[in-house]
Amino acid sequence: MTEAVQPVLRKYQLDAKKAVRDLFVGGKRSPLLVMPTGAGKTIWFADVVAGSQRLGKRVLVLAHRQELLAQIGNALKLYGCKHGFVTAKRKHDHLTNSVLIASVQTLVNRMDKIKWTPDLIIMDEAHHATAGTWRKILEFYQGARTIGVTATPERLDGKGLGVEAGGCFDSMTLGPSVSQLVALNYLTPNRIWASSKKLDLSGVKKRGGDYAKGDLEEAVDKPAITGDAIAHYKEHASGQRAIAFCVTVAHAEHTATAFREAGISAESLDGKLSDIERQARLARLRSGETLVITSCDLISEGFDLPAATAAILLRPTASLSLYLQQVGRVLRPMPGKSHALILDHVGNSLVHGLPEQDREWTLEGRDKAARKKTEAGLQAKQCANCFAVFKPMPACPMCGEPVKIGEREIVTEDGELREMTDQDRAAIKRAIKREEAEAVTLEDLEKLAHRRGYKPGWAAHRHAARQGRKSRWGR
Repeated sequence: MTEAVQPVLRKYQLDAKKAVRDLFVGGKRSPLLVMPTGAGKTIWFADVVAGSQRLGKRVLVLAHRQELLAQIGNALKLYGCKHGFVTAKRKHDHLTNSVLIASVQTLVNRMDKIKWTPDLIIMDEAHHATAGTWRKILEFYQGARTIGVTATPERLDGKGLGVEAGGCFDSMTLGPSVSQLVALNYLTPNRIWASSKKLDLSGVKKRGGDYAKGDLEEAVDKPAITGDAIAHYKEHASGQRAIAFCVTVAHAEHTATAFREAGISAESLDGKLSDIERQARLARLRSGETLVITSCDLISEGFDLPAATAAILLRPTASLSLYLQQVGRVLRPMPGKSHALILDHVGNSLVHGLPEQDREWTLEGRDKAARKKTEAGLQAKQCANCFAVFKPMPACPMCGEPVKIGEREIVTEDGELREMTDQDRAAIKRAIKREEAEAVTLEDLEKLAHRRGYKPGWAAHRHAARQGRKSRWGR
């Protein structure tokens, strides 16, 4: 049996370790590390856990899904790090191990049975950390230091993750951006086909900040949805392995059935399946025996599926985090994968922007008005003339066509997916840079920030950067 080879951290991962260490040295006790999907967060904190164990520290790693627990365990094995599990199906793994990987849902009911208290708690997908079960665990072990890791430090309900906003993190450090990771070949470029039509969601209510699943399922689980997912898969991604993101389990099952009836091997994935069957279906996707996996929520976070080259977006969402998690599933590189495809049938890319678009993250909470401003700043618009997709501005940067603001088209017919080209992307970036370059004074930058919906601190930060105080990542 071949021995596992311990990973070698990339430079930005080493820099992130130093940044977190410096925060601890400076008196912080609960930093949050933000790195994009595919940046290697699991390997990063596995390295931290292994190092802590060698120093005689006791470490608790928290996650909220079985697949995440298994991935963390596999990463720790690469470091030769002995560990146990606290999950519903394992009752005694915690008795003799200084490192525990715990299901949040299980640990919250077993904390008094653990025979030791942790020195360090690491939280995977830490944007969930304000939820009740996570908070109970942190309060029970309040003497421990904590590290949170996430790609998207944002909650739909607007609650901040920072301690001053009622959250649990006292500092935040940023890793590289998506665009930087693409430039370094750690993520793949992407090509987006967005529909030329907009889905009518006027009758869909919102609950908890996102669309209510019952109403949303009724709106999209029918042939009349904008575009034909099967036809466009055949046109743009035929023979490629794809993940279709659906609204509900029933929607996922209906979609998988429709693909199979069209002669395309497809299976649905949901939490009702046994662990063995879920892993078997994912294995068939990796091998190519299955070409399309349909799922609601289950593949949105933490899954490492570089074999998947296409994302089929069939679930409209108001959540920037969910959108980035979904498209991030197909950005991981693998041999022979030149780019990822995003087939957006529901307009998510037009609402939330490009996957590689730089975003302003904060630990502060945002009220409803602030969220709307931020969402407006992140939105992309689609040109009615050439179908380029770009950030809001008076005219299309490609062809000069004026942009009509506030117009919403109701559609009950199939639409055509049109590719966002490299020229479109380059034009978007040029227009954004040109607009920023024309903002000479701090006042100009503040007006630009207000127009784009940026956080108030953006203008001051950009103005300071021009004076020579650039951040470590050169932003």
